[in-house]
Amino acid sequence: MEELHPMKTYAGDRTIDGIVVTVDGELLDERTDLARYSETGFEWTYEGGEPRQLAVAILADHLSDDARALELSEPFMRQVVAYFDNSWEMNSADVDAALDTLA
Repeated sequence: MEELHPMKTYAGDRTIDGIVVTVDGELLDERTDLARYSETGFEWTYEGGEPRQLAVAILADHLSDDARALELSEPFMRQVVAYFDNSWEMNSADVDAALDTLA
């Protein structure tokens, strides 16, 4: 089966300087140009605006389809981002697998 998206690695960590979310080692764009669910940036481990901002950012980067990223951000946040540990990592295959299970 052909890979739909280039393999990327998304990672989040809570550091002494605050929250850091990267894609392939570079800071992940918050994509507030698509939607602004948070005034304070990314968060995870619960459902809310900050985790949804993270969901939009991951999906927009992964899918390269802004409309689909917005459409899927709420269920992705509720079923994936809300369950991230304090430090987390997922690759493109993990994102695809999560998208396949969204209800």
